[in-house]
Amino acid sequence: MKRLLISFCLLCSATTAFGFQKDGCGTGNCVDCHALTREEASGILKGKVDDVLSVKLSDVPGLWQLEASYQGKTIPLYLDFSKKYVISGNIIRLQDGENITPQPAVETVDVKTVPLQDAVVIGDPKAPIKIIVFDDPQCPFCQKLHPEMEQVVLKRKDIAFYIKMFPLPSHPNSYERAKTIICTKSAKILADSLAGKPVPPAVCETDQVDKNIQLAEKLHINSTPTLILPDGRVYPGYKPADAIISLLENTPPPAEK
Repeated sequence: MKRLLISFCLLCSATTAFGFQKDGCGTGNCVDCHALTREEASGILKGKVDDVLSVKLSDVPGLWQLEASYQGKTIPLYLDFSKKYVISGNIIRLQDGENITPQPAVETVDVKTVPLQDAVVIGDPKAPIKIIVFDDPQCPFCQKLHPEMEQVVLKRKDIAFYIKMFPLPSHPNSYERAKTIICTKSAKILADSLAGKPVPPAVCETDQVDKNIQLAEKLHINSTPTLILPDGRVYPGYKPADAIISLLENTPPPAEK
């Protein structure tokens, strides 16, 4: 809601500044007075996004609607006619409550390219539905996700989670802990690590951690936890149990309480 209010405050400032008065844009086509090319937008947002993919007039007066690439993802942005303000977030049409912000397509990957031999399994390994999770052994949101995964496998015996170690540079001890977890494939050691408990040193030599890091980069996965559903849809971030099941069933996930 805070982001939405900021967006509308900027919009109010923009419409006041540009004077949608009787003889202004309000009486004609906005492109008669204002223009923005993709190349110009790319220059304005240089260093803030990787590239601007498309530019068009927004349904909201005074704004351009952009699609931009950022860290391997396509994101929607809005730029005001003064070209001084960029808006990131949802814009809601008050008349009917519809979110008119373009929703980026869900990223997908080929699950066949993700080996599972090194994964820690939560649930029945014989379960027909396999959800892959890229996990950091010191990630607080991974710790929050794990009880939800346990709830999912209690509710649905046909689902199992395959946890691949993906230590992030921001957690300096995660790399060695990931090696220990891969060597043992122990869900308990993973749970202990997430809880901040001591973890024994690795009992084997393995380059699987490096392979997982390289694979994550290839798949444009850069955060933990990240879930990959059986059809290849990629969902970064924590999800409650019911939302995970809803995603599998192709229904909107319930709002998190």
